[in-house]
Amino acid sequence: MMNDGEKYQQVMCDFIESLGIAIIPKRLDHPTFLPGLDLGPNCIYLDAEKMQYPGDLLHEAGHLAVTTAAQRAAVGSDALELPWPTDGEEIAAVLWSYAAAVHLGVPLEVVFHDSGYKNDSAWLIDNFSRGQYIGLPLLQWMGLCFDEQQAAMHKTRAFPTMQKWLRD
Repeated sequence: MMNDGEKYQQVMCDFIESLGIAIIPKRLDHPTFLPGLDLGPNCIYLDAEKMQYPGDLLHEAGHLAVTTAAQRAAVGSDALELPWPTDGEEIAAVLWSYAAAVHLGVPLEVVFHDSGYKNDSAWLIDNFSRGQYIGLPLLQWMGLCFDEQQAAMHKTRAFPTMQKWLRD
């Protein structure tokens, strides 16, 4: 029987690829931070046999999305400027993945599963559900979205609506 993550996996993959981030099936024989997933230049390598949590796709896509275009193209190579991701980019990737889950109608528990986020998944879901968006000023600074005040000034919708999905 298919679990919730597997039900939404194709929706997440289609969305990620629509952003210009390729998802490349690849056998991953080396240790990776998240089982079955690794990042490369503008891509996510996916080992379907080893992936445990399909919602991790959105988090990994978030890392690429909040990275500058030049850095995104260098991921997985010696040209990547370190440290990467920075602590700020990590926070931004978490919030980006929340916005993507909302946009796609993916249950938050699929992305913020109990085995991830340093045991803070429930805390993140609770905060996001109450409109407490840790990292929102950073996503706004990156030009990806607006808080309530900026959205009103621009006559558009506030976060979690994104103005664009990839950082320039």
